[in-house]
Amino acid sequence: LQLVESGGGLVQSGGTLTLSCTTTGDPLRFYSIGWFRQAPGKEREAVACIGETADVIIGADSVKDRFAIFRDNAKSTSTLEIHSLKVEDTAVYYCAAGPAWPQICGHERGEALFDWWGQGTQVTVSS
Repeated sequence: LQLVESGGGLVQSGGTLTLSCTTTGDPLRFYSIGWFRQAPGKEREAVACIGETADVIIGADSVKDRFAIFRDNAKSTSTLEIHSLKVEDTAVYYCAAGPAWPQICGHERGEALFDWWGQGTQVTVSS
């Protein structure tokens, strides 16, 4: 499975970020999708996760009430939206795929459960 993120760049504070993750190889329906980000000088953190059937969706406290995550298995894509952007949303954003376990989203092992990763896309939020 290969993953490629797109949609990063420079965005203004208060605006909306829309990132896409396009997968190739195995059908997306066999995987859960997680979005992660790494800000300069900080550890990578989970942002959002969507289970294989989209019935499990989890977002980090840092984007609570500001995010939406979707998946379209037919198009092999996942989309992450973050609204009301803040400067602290500046980071490299990654999408990752993990096994289709019902409990993967929010699992204590976090990103260790995700075996396939995109190369990341830089998002810079200007004030």
